[in-house]
Amino acid sequence: MDLPPPPDTTALRATAVRRLIALQNAGQLTRTRIHGVADAFDVDARTVDRWLANARAHNGTYTPATRARFELTEHMLSVVARWCGNASSAWKELNTTPHPDDPPLPSLPTFHRAVTRALSPGQRAGLRAGEKARRALDVHGQRERHHRNYAWETDHVEASVKVRIDGHFRKPWITFFIDCAHSAICGLAITPQRPSREAVLVAIRDAVLIDDHHGPFGGIPDYIRVDGGKEFLCATVGQALGALGSELIALPPYTPDGKPNVEAVNGAIKKTLFAGLPGYTHAPTLINGKPITPDPPYLHFEAFVGKVREWVDEWNHHPLKSLNNQTPAQSWHADTALIHTVPASDLHTYTLEHHGKALTINNSGVRFKNRDYIADWMHGFVGEKVTLRYLPHHDHRVELYDPQSGHHLGPAYMANQATPEQIHALKRAQRREADRLRAQLKKADKARRTLYAAVTEPEPPTPLTALPEDQALTYLRDLDGHSLHAEALPDVIPLPPPADDWTRPHNDPKDTRDGEQDPQ
Repeated sequence: MDLPPPPDTTALRATAVRRLIALQNAGQLTRTRIHGVADAFDVDARTVDRWLANARAHNGTYTPATRARFELTEHMLSVVARWCGNASSAWKELNTTPHPDDPPLPSLPTFHRAVTRALSPGQRAGLRAGEKARRALDVHGQRERHHRNYAWETDHVEASVKVRIDGHFRKPWITFFIDCAHSAICGLAITPQRPSREAVLVAIRDAVLIDDHHGPFGGIPDYIRVDGGKEFLCATVGQALGALGSELIALPPYTPDGKPNVEAVNGAIKKTLFAGLPGYTHAPTLINGKPITPDPPYLHFEAFVGKVREWVDEWNHHPLKSLNNQTPAQSWHADTALIHTVPASDLHTYTLEHHGKALTINNSGVRFKNRDYIADWMHGFVGEKVTLRYLPHHDHRVELYDPQSGHHLGPAYMANQATPEQIHALKRAQRREADRLRAQLKKADKARRTLYAAVTEPEPPTPLTALPEDQALTYLRDLDGHSLHAEALPDVIPLPPPADDWTRPHNDPKDTRDGEQDPQ
C-alpha cells in the first residue's frame, strides 16, 4: 500500500528560521534553541545550521532550493482539454506532433503528475463530463434556517412517470413551495404539461391558505427564492407576491445549491414515489432496450395526483436528519413565530385557474366536471351565463364571475359537500326571494285597481287619478259646496265690536283714569 506523501513544511521552516535569525541578531541564539528546532522537524542540528546559512545568504529569508520539475505549457493544457482531460491521449498527440515552443516531452508518468498539479480534481471532472460534474466537487455553505415562513424555495420537477391524460400518455409537472426553516411542503400545483405562471399562482394560493383543505403548513413568507424561470419572474407573479408583501429573490440560473431544500424534495420524490409507480420512465429494460412490462397499467391523472398528495403528507410527517430526526410537522409546530395569512376571498382574483368557456346556471346550480355547484345568490339567475375559476385538486369550492364585466358574483360549493350552514343559507335565500316576489305582486295588484271619485248626484263614475294638491283641494271644495269666504282672514272681514266687560285701550272714552270709579 502506497503511503501518503509527507506534508510540505517549507513555510513552517521559514518561520522557525526567521525566529532564529532574530534571536541571533539580538545575541540570544544558543545551541539549545537550535536543537529544539531540529527536534521539532525531526532533522539533525547541522541541517538547521544549513537553513540559517541559507537565510543569511538571502538577506535573512529562508529560500530553499527547489527541484526542477516538468510543468505544462498553455499549448499542452489546450491539448489536454481537447482530449476531455485524457492525459494519455494528450501525451500521444504531443509526442507525435510536438509544438516548437514546448519543452521536451517527459515520460508518460511524469506528464500525468504534471497534469494533476496543473488541474484540480474539479477541473479534470469538468473536462471529462462537463459543468455538472465539476460542480459536484464544489463546496457549498449552509444558510441559517431562521424561523417558519422566513424564506421559501420553489421549483418545478417533471415526474418520471407517464400517466393517462385525455387518452394520451404524458409526464406531469409538479411545482413545490418549501419552507426553508423546517423543510415542510407548504403548497404545490400539478399540471399535465410544463407549468406556466398560472401553475405558480395556484401553488402560491395552496401554500398561503390555511384552512380545512390547506395547511397546517403555510402563511405569508418574507422571502421566496426562485431560479431564473420566466414563469417565476413574470409581472403577474411579481404583482401577486408584492400584494402579499413577500420579496422575490431571483437566484442565478442552474444553481441548485441556492435552493437545497426544494432540490432535496425533488430528488426524494423521484426515488421514493415515482420509482414505484407504473409507467416509470427510468425502469430497467431488457437487453434490446425494450421495457420489461410493455403495457403497464398506467395511472390516470386524477389517481396520480392522489398519490402525490399522499406522498406529501408522508414527507411532512417523517423524520429528517437535517432536523435532528424531527419530522417537518414537529419542527413546524415547535416554532413560535407568528403565522400571517389571508382569507380565501382575498386571493381568488389572481390565484385561481380559469375555466375556458362560459357555463350556464340551471336549477341544479352550475355543472362543472360532472359536479353541481350551488350558492344562495344563484336564486333567480337560472339561464344566466357565468365564467368559473377554480383551484385544481381542491374541487369543493369554485368562484363565479360575470362573463361580460368580469365582476365577481360569489363562490359556489359542491352540492353533495355543502355544510349545514351553507344549506341553511340557501333555504334562507329562497325564502327571501319568495317574500320579495310576494311584496312586488301585492304592490302591482294594488296599482292595477282603478279608483273612482265619490259623487253626490246621479252621474257616471269618474276614474280617480292622482291630482296635484291645489287641484285636489279645489275638487273637494267644489264637491262640498264650500265657499272661500269661510276661510277669510281677520284683516279681510271686520270683526264684531268687543263686549262691555273686555279691557279697553287708554284712549277709550269709557275708560276712567286716576282711580275714578265708573258711576255705573
